Amino acid sequence: MKKSRGRTGRKRRRKHLRSLCAVNCSHKLEYIKLKKWLKDRGFEDSNLRPAEFLGTGRGLMTTKALQAGDLIISLPEKCLLTTGTVLSSCLGEYIMKWKPPVSPLIALCTFLIAEKHIGEKSPWKPYIDVLPKTYTCPVCLEHDAVSLLPETLRMKAQEQRTMVHELYVSSKAFFSSLQPLFAESAETIFNYSALEWAWCTINTRTIYMKHSQRECFSLEPDVYALAPYLDLLNHSPNVQVKAAFNEQTRSYEIRTNSQCKRYEEVFICYGPHDNQRLLLEYGFVAMDNPHSSVYVSSDTLLKYFPPLDKQRNAKLSILRDHDFLENLTFGWDGPSWRLLTALKLLNLGADEL
Repeated sequence: MKKSRGRTGRKRRRKHLRSLCAVNCSHKLEYIKLKKWLKDRGFEDSNLRPAEFLGTGRGLMTTKALQAGDLIISLPEKCLLTTGTVLSSCLGEYIMKWKPPVSPLIALCTFLIAEKHIGEKSPWKPYIDVLPKTYTCPVCLEHDAVSLLPETLRMKAQEQRTMVHELYVSSKAFFSSLQPLFAESAETIFNYSALEWAWCTINTRTIYMKHSQRECFSLEPDVYALAPYLDLLNHSPNVQVKAAFNEQTRSYEIRTNSQCKRYEEVFICYGPHDNQRLLLEYGFVAMDNPHSSVYVSSDTLLKYFPPLDKQRNAKLSILRDHDFLENLTFGWDGPSWRLLTALKLLNLGADEL
């Protein structure tokens, strides 16, 4: 039989190679402690194993074949780390009396930093211990590395870095108010590097879970939940899943719409994201991503239109007012509707505008 040499064939060979290179890590002490900690909170699972995979790194391997509709994981509410968790901790009274109210995001960041700092005394230590020590999101990269990124991604990365820095500066007074809880200096504990780590943890690992609005928090949506063990599942753009909190079982559940062979890595899908979005938000890119796209900057777009066009400024004003100078892309199917619209407007004659 003739070997497939196309894109589908490459994907199959890569998937087969990954399955051969899986190293079971369930014997490692940090995972043994995590599984025991989860079991004490009502989580039972005998089919998923932490493992190291070629290409994706740490993930979860299934010990039984999965069919479409099968339950991948069901994580009890007691295992989830939410703003409710934070408010029930020693941080709760400080958050509730702080004005103006902190955001749900800052509350979770503060909790992670505090729990990591107290170490052995933290009831969340088994989970904290398996979280990444560092991240590869652009906000964590050195300036020299960011400068090598494509222009549109570089600008987004710089915006991200500015946003995290402003978040830190605006939260310093709140962090200082927590000094009574610690023997060490609050300024030392809640430094910029600590906030950057906590922010990346939440940005890359939380599941979407909407919570009711609380007066002690700002009006930003409270939609975050950290899900220990579940967050070891890696992303693939080629699978589909159903994920939601089950009100009857009081558990967060994920069901697969795809098949997965025994001893292969189990994937979930974070959404139909292109590689720019994946790198910016999660710190990685996906091979053979069907959502891949190339971004066209406004400078590149305008380079190929005559500067002597008397209506050039009017056209640019229309595009700018309607936000059509950003997110202009080419995908597998050709130029996006936004890019086509921008090109069409720039090509209009004097009597057509």
